Amino acid sequence: MRMTDAELAQYQRDGFIVLPNLFSRAEIDSLRAETARLSEVKADTVFREHTGGVRSIFRVHEEDGATHSPAFRALVRTPRVLGPTRQALGTEEVYVYHTKINTKPAIEGTVWMWHQDYGSWKRDGCPRPDMGTFAVMMTDSTEMNGALYVVPGSHKRGRLEPYFDENTSYKFWAVQKQDMIDVLKSSPAPVPVTGPAGTCVLFHCNLLHASGHNLSAEDRWHIYISFNSCANAPQFTPQSRPDWVVSRNTRPLPIEADEIPSPLLIGGSSRRRSASGHSSAATRA
Repeated sequence: MRMTDAELAQYQRDGFIVLPNLFSRAEIDSLRAETARLSEVKADTVFREHTGGVRSIFRVHEEDGATHSPAFRALVRTPRVLGPTRQALGTEEVYVYHTKINTKPAIEGTVWMWHQDYGSWKRDGCPRPDMGTFAVMMTDSTEMNGALYVVPGSHKRGRLEPYFDENTSYKFWAVQKQDMIDVLKSSPAPVPVTGPAGTCVLFHCNLLHASGHNLSAEDRWHIYISFNSCANAPQFTPQSRPDWVVSRNTRPLPIEADEIPSPLLIGGSSRRRSASGHSSAATRA
């Protein structure tokens, strides 16, 4: 799959492009079943809210590690993901910088402050913003359940020097309050990225984005696949962040089959969990 010339121009202008209905109900079923399984894992790659619910699950795309998953490994290699990503980054040689599932549990799923991904990634040693993120919605995304918000065109401002935010369960580099107020007052209104499960969004590493509290009765599950140009890989040192957030596997990622494996058996049973955590014979997409 490739973006049309108009879609690529829109990405370059706005810093993001929404790709609706890119994955089927059956494929989303597979990814949701795997997310439910991975939510039970106890490892450094699984972060939980202060209340105990899962906030983020990292490193789901490789063939090893506590959170490895055949379904997510296949997802990052599909032409539907890699084709548009290669176009956006302007190179055929890209690799996965990291994968992260944000689960935003019902009621307790907290905010992600306004930030640019390159705010952190430049600190990792990536010399240029030749990077982007491909997100897949595994549940319906609404403003009520903490949708991703983006500021159109904000990637053209370049990187804003961030501060280290320690107010949430996963500490990260966010944009300074006054800088963000200035941006919001001088930019188009932020856009909520909403849509049914299977909707995707590809966005630039300098695009300002955030998400709010999940006030709904249902969990909100997204996977974020962050990509880097192979030529832009950082130099690794003993001080580099762990492999699950700054991947050491910088080999070019090949395009493989355009399919997601069927759901794995969970707990020895063919019954699968829904996004809300309840078992069901068929998970609703």
